[in-house]
Amino acid sequence: MSFFESEIVQEEAKKLFTDYQNLMQLGSDYGKFDREGKVMFIDTMENLMERYKVFMKRFELSEDFQAKMTVEQLKTQLSQFGITPDQMFDQMNKTLVRMKSELDK
Repeated sequence: MSFFESEIVQEEAKKLFTDYQNLMQLGSDYGKFDREGKVMFIDTMENLMERYKVFMKRFELSEDFQAKMTVEQLKTQLSQFGITPDQMFDQMNKTLVRMKSELDK
């Protein structure tokens, strides 16, 4: 069975995508959140990032050709912006750290 035929992979991909879309929709009102709402949003985003890292690591560790191609495509797309996947995660983490530091402002 190929990587993408795995029911677990399909379910997690769908859940990650749906959770991300919902969080981004919710995040459009971030400026209106009270402090507790902002903390919950940041925590949820951190959790989503960790799930995405694990999901991507599965791609990287897989021997499946399509999984390896997906990783290479992501690297190619990110390289067009001058960054690597690790740099992307680092930047997302820096953004969350900044958001946390601005909670009481």
